[in-house]
Amino acid sequence: MTDAHACTAPHHHVEDAADFIAVVERVCRERGLRLTPIRANVLRLIAEAGKPVKAYELLEWVREGKGVGADAPPTVYRALDFLMANGFVHKLASVNSFIACHHPSSSQHSVPFLICNRCHSAVELEDSEIVRLLDIRARALGFKPQAQTLEVHGLCASCAG
Repeated sequence: MTDAHACTAPHHHVEDAADFIAVVERVCRERGLRLTPIRANVLRLIAEAGKPVKAYELLEWVREGKGVGADAPPTVYRALDFLMANGFVHKLASVNSFIACHHPSSSQHSVPFLICNRCHSAVELEDSEIVRLLDIRARALGFKPQAQTLEVHGLCASCAG
């Protein structure tokens, strides 16, 4: 059973970076978190990219002056750690990239991603049944899952057509 969200649409889900940042700022206030200027800048750059972004790309953009923030790699990585830990971005391990979570106000959640090998788009596919089945299978083997990210590679509808 698939959740009835628009999350399965084959396009980037953060359509307005400014609105996205405003939601994250509100969530940070509600949770007592601090969205520093560098964290907000890194988040904005990811949201504006429209596709998964590698850390070195973020570092280059910060160095090029695309917004406020220190350009030292540890600073960018600390910002990414904060954003991931609080569910504002997801890391796609297979392509070593980051993408904005289109549900920044929700709690941490597991999601499958569909990643296009040609155009590099990534769709955050909200499907609680897939997540549930993976959890059940892992527990049946005595494994105690703490987090899961499923990454499926192939061609998106546009590239396959």
